[in-house]
Amino acid sequence: MRVLGVVGPSDSGKTTLVERLATRLDERGRVATVKHLTHAPEVDTEGKDTARHRNAGAAATYGLTDEEGWFATGEDRTLDDTLDSLAPAYDYALVEGFSEAAIPQVVLGDRDHAGTALAAAPAADAVDVDGVLDALAATEPYETLESLVQRVKRSPDAERSGAIATFTGRVRARDAPDDEPTEYLEFEKYEGVAADRMASIVADLEAREGVFEVLLHHRTGVVEYGEDIVFVVVLAGHRGEAFRTVEDGIDRLKDEVPLFKREVTVDEEFWVHQRE
Repeated sequence: MRVLGVVGPSDSGKTTLVERLATRLDERGRVATVKHLTHAPEVDTEGKDTARHRNAGAAATYGLTDEEGWFATGEDRTLDDTLDSLAPAYDYALVEGFSEAAIPQVVLGDRDHAGTALAAAPAADAVDVDGVLDALAATEPYETLESLVQRVKRSPDAERSGAIATFTGRVRARDAPDDEPTEYLEFEKYEGVAADRMASIVADLEAREGVFEVLLHHRTGVVEYGEDIVFVVVLAGHRGEAFRTVEDGIDRLKDEVPLFKREVTVDEEFWVHQRE
């Protein structure tokens, strides 16, 4: 799933631009939108239906209609939580607001922003939508373990497979009990070379007997303690070749793909390759 934010003042036409982008992207795949709200909408009134569930202690409630529409209410839902839930089922997510999010963004009216600006304009009507879509196509997709698993399940060879094996690498706080805790890691790829190496590894692994599809994904940028860093997903005929291929996939990725890692602890920060 590719993610694009639109940020700007309230009178800059953010919603209008999201509408234009959604119309164009709908021609290419499934589109979801996420909007930052300053207050909760009045989904349920007079204490009826799902409001009674919430009042009874439910942390989240879902309302489903006979027309296949639905709504949901809940607490403690972050933008990352929402994008994680969308990634397996959607090709694009358009995010309105959330200036502080580290996602590719269209910036209107000189709004301060945290993500990389794919385009900037005084207002929505001055944005080159074609240029934005071209820039979005070149961004790194937002992947989760579930989105990768769902992709291999859609493989033409899925009916011949009896196994999906996965590996997830994550940021640990410390190697030993007395180590200083890690706050986050930051990863940089050797552009072009990293993608070529990963493609070569995938081609080698998929050439094995009984292996139908291999997906590798390594995040870049800042990855905080407890978050996922890297995924390997293998679709295979049987568990034996699936397990072996997952192990070889992560070993080769770590050995052969040029990735630079900066570690930040509570006391210091350093590039890991300079310590080795």
